[in-house]
Amino acid sequence: MPSTPTRRQPERAMTAKTNATQPFADRLDAAAESLPGGGRPWLDRLRAEARAVYRETGLPGPKVEAWKYTNLNRLRRTGFAADAAPAAKVDTVPVGNALSIAAHQAVLVNGRFRPELSSLPEAGDGVEVMRFADALAREPSLLESRFGRIAPPAGMPLVALNTALATDGLVIRFRKGKTAEMPVHIVSIGAAAGEPVMFQPRLLVIVEEDAGGCILESHIGTGDGIYFSNGVAEIAVERGAMLRHYKLQNEHPSAFHLATAKAELAERAHYESFVLQVGGRLARNEIHAHIGGRRVECRLAGAYLLRGEQHVDNTTFIDHAAPESVSRELYKGVLDGTARGVFQGKILVRRDAQKTDGHQLNKALLLSRGAEIDSKPELEIYADDVKCSHGATAGELDDDALFYLQSRGIDEDTARGLLVDAFVGEAIEQIAHEASRTAFRQVVEGWLAEGRSKNQRDGDSEA
Repeated sequence: MPSTPTRRQPERAMTAKTNATQPFADRLDAAAESLPGGGRPWLDRLRAEARAVYRETGLPGPKVEAWKYTNLNRLRRTGFAADAAPAAKVDTVPVGNALSIAAHQAVLVNGRFRPELSSLPEAGDGVEVMRFADALAREPSLLESRFGRIAPPAGMPLVALNTALATDGLVIRFRKGKTAEMPVHIVSIGAAAGEPVMFQPRLLVIVEEDAGGCILESHIGTGDGIYFSNGVAEIAVERGAMLRHYKLQNEHPSAFHLATAKAELAERAHYESFVLQVGGRLARNEIHAHIGGRRVECRLAGAYLLRGEQHVDNTTFIDHAAPESVSRELYKGVLDGTARGVFQGKILVRRDAQKTDGHQLNKALLLSRGAEIDSKPELEIYADDVKCSHGATAGELDDDALFYLQSRGIDEDTARGLLVDAFVGEAIEQIAHEASRTAFRQVVEGWLAEGRSKNQRDGDSEA
């Protein structure tokens, strides 16, 4: 199905320093000496490869097919400080912007782990959370076999940039045969004041054979400055294991948020992902799931709620490389003002992946004439015994449903909110973990309440 753009916005000028064609390239060699784990041959080789990849490609431009709808010129023109640490004046977690849920908590500020703000699980809880540097010191073989292997830098310039510059991150391991009772909540805080800052958080998740667990991510911001978060997550779900992985992107309105997650799914693995994007000036969340074993179940769902001049991109790729597996994908977007949303989803069914069952759907609701959605669902199938489908729709609120609610005495703003809530609710219902589902519903309710309040203020000013 071709892309369905409704309107393009002119690129706004941005007063900032201009970097070279390949911004941040000058940081690569300078940062290499200060990164954790230096001197380990395998890690030095990986980082050297990442530096070479990024120097060759730089930030992707609109001529790259996967980036044709998301232009990074604003990011290119912004000058970022070499070190994010000096701007990180955070003593408490701004909980109102994050998911509200009872969980073990690991806090990152500008990409660096903050143990004094965290509450990690005890031994015996079935899950272990380690700082990246600690994991390198304790179990280097654990990282050598996975770090940069699940998400290699080749062909992925933003993954290469993260691999070359990541100063800190987390390793989370769910122990073989155990199911962790309490989720792990990663709170990543962007904090900038004055000069813009950039950081490269790294996450490695290992769900061992027949283990199970739940990870939540809240990406939030504080302060008034501009920051750029470029995160990479590598996820290994081993044989018979299950991972529920939920993410909230609620960055500061001036922030840039680019994130890539790559998941390797072994035989009988179950991977469930949900992503809600409501924040940031420009954001892109990219998920790659590789189905490498039989009878895998992979479920990707998400929602994006945008207003003003936000630009948010959801890009997914499900690679069916083994037979008898199931994938389901549902993304729903609501766009107001002059916001622009992008959905790119691809399902690849390889020749040996017979009896694959895959379905993909993106629906968008446009609340204003200035909003735009570019939707590009794709199927690429080389097997003949499969059941696959995909689709995309975009439209406005149903006038009949709106009239019906108003005829029952409900004011227009409330009626519109009820219809939007019901539209997004279908995606929220894909979350199997009940407490997480409740937490995401609260975020949606807050977004709707903020919109009603804005409409009320606009109405009062006009009066």
